[in-house]
Order: sequence, then structure tokens, then C-alpha cells
Amino acid sequence: SVGMGTGRLCASPAHTIIAPSQPHKRQWTMRSTSKTACVGLAATAGVLVLSAWAFRWQRRTSGSACMEAQNTRMGLPLPVQRMFWQIQQILLRRRLIEVDLVDPSCGIRLVGGVDISFVKGSETDACAALVVLDSKTQKVVYSSLRRVVLTAPYIPGFLAFREVRFLLDLIDELRKKEPSKVPDCIMVDGNGILHPARFGLACHLGVLAGIPTIGIGKSLHYVDGLTRERTNDLKRACLRAGDAVNLVGDSGAVWGAMLRTTEGVGDTNFKPVIVSVGHGLSLDSALGLVRRCCQHRIPEPVRQADLQSREWLRRHGAARELAIDR
Repeated sequence: SVGMGTGRLCASPAHTIIAPSQPHKRQWTMRSTSKTACVGLAATAGVLVLSAWAFRWQRRTSGSACMEAQNTRMGLPLPVQRMFWQIQQILLRRRLIEVDLVDPSCGIRLVGGVDISFVKGSETDACAALVVLDSKTQKVVYSSLRRVVLTAPYIPGFLAFREVRFLLDLIDELRKKEPSKVPDCIMVDGNGILHPARFGLACHLGVLAGIPTIGIGKSLHYVDGLTRERTNDLKRACLRAGDAVNLVGDSGAVWGAMLRTTEGVGDTNFKPVIVSVGHGLSLDSALGLVRRCCQHRIPEPVRQADLQSREWLRRHGAARELAIDR
């Protein structure tokens, strides 16, 4: 069976030990195990058939060879769309790395930030932004903004399939135009492993772009027993700016950390930033880098991406007035 929490294959505990004096129970166990195996094989076959059918439907409806581009134009029924995305999510998660791919103390010279800001009142008309900052001076050395229209449906748990294509386009553009400014790490306005499938937007982008990423959440995603009341109790451990406390669920899994980035009055009178592993950096390394990039509540790379995308929308008006990416 596939472990959704870790993305690894794990053995099913079917080899139950039974005393020799109970042959009827042994026979029943063997039969039930056989039935379970048959059901599992049938389910796997069904998923593969559905995946192949959905992929053929993609190719026919979009005419594009790019998986991420196809994902935005499939036109499938929502249950089928959800299943297809879930399959891709499981496969991509097997490529996720939750340890350091770079030395955070000296190997991160440029830090990127990405965000997508929406036109007021619209759920599809938006501006995608990529900014790159010098990690020491926190000055912007590169920025790119692009008007986009998100045509893929919104399905909870699969936000990345709406947005990641446009962020990848901005990264590819940077690699072609100014490869020396490709960031060593990207902070994403969205969660990493703090996600029902432990594979949020930051993970998705990092795996596909091949760049270490960090998930930056402005509010907590409630999973695995993490509740508002529980996090309010955890906030009391963050007495001053820079303090952090790990978010540990009922299962014992560490989902991320709550980081205090501002001073305030009282133990809980502050809005934390939720930091989670994206790809290629451990949680401790991610927290260290986020602390270095905080001049305000939100880390500067994400803050600049948000500010610049909102300002771009204010200056350029409605989407219908411009050529846009769909």
C-alpha cells in the first residue's frame, strides 16, 4: 500500500502470526489476505485505466504536450479530475526531498519569492510574480510579473494544479534571460508539507522546478488534529521575534513550525508565519533562512512578490484589456 504520509511504499501487515493449534483461523486469514490482495489489484488496475483515459482526454481536449498546461484545460468531470490529480500528486511526492540539498549557511546567495494576486472580485483573473533578492542585502535584483487567467477548477487540496504552471513559466523565463539570477531557494506564498497529502504548492513547485523551496503560510492549515485552540496554546511559547515552535499533529508527524516575526504586547498578541518544508531544505534550515529574510511580518521575498503583483494589477486594469496567459 502507498503511505500517503511519507510517499514511500510500505508492506501491508498481512503476515499475522497464528498459533499452530488454530488451523481454521490460519485458513481464514489466508483467504482474507487473498481477497484483500485481489481487491487491491483490482483497485490499482482501475486507477491505471482511469489515468490512461484521463491522459488521452487531456491530449484530445488541449492539444498540448505539457502536463501542467494540460491540467488547466482538461474539462473533465470534477470527480475524475480529482482522481487524476491525486495520481499525479502521489507520483510527484515520491520525488520530494525533505533534507538539505544546499548548505543554508553559505550556499544560498539568492532567494526568490513567488505569489499570485487576484483582481478584486475575481477568482480567475490574476497576476503571477517572481522576485529574486540578494540574501544578504535583501535588495531585489530581479522581478517578473505576468497577467494570467486560471482556468483549472479549484478543488480543495489541489491548489497547485491551478497555479504552479504559471510560476514554472516565470522560472523558465528567468533561466533563459538571466541564468545567473536563478535563485538558490524560493519562498512560496503557500504551504509545503503542511497539506492533507503532505504535498502542497511549495512542494509541487520545488519538485518540478528542481529548486529548493519553503512554504510560507499566513494562516494555519488545520490537519492531523491541529486546531485554532491548540495553536493558540503553542503561541505562548513564542515570547519574542524569532521564536518558533514545531507543529506536531496527533499522529506525531511534524507538519511545520509557527514562527514569530514581530514583537507584540502579551504572549499571544501577534500573527505568526507558518513555515513548512517545501523541497530540498529541512525545517530547521528553512526557519533559519526565513528569520534572515524578515524585515516585516512576512519574509521579504514573498512580501515583495505580493506587493509588486498587487501594484501591477492596480496599474494595468482589467484582464480583458491585455494579452494574457491562459
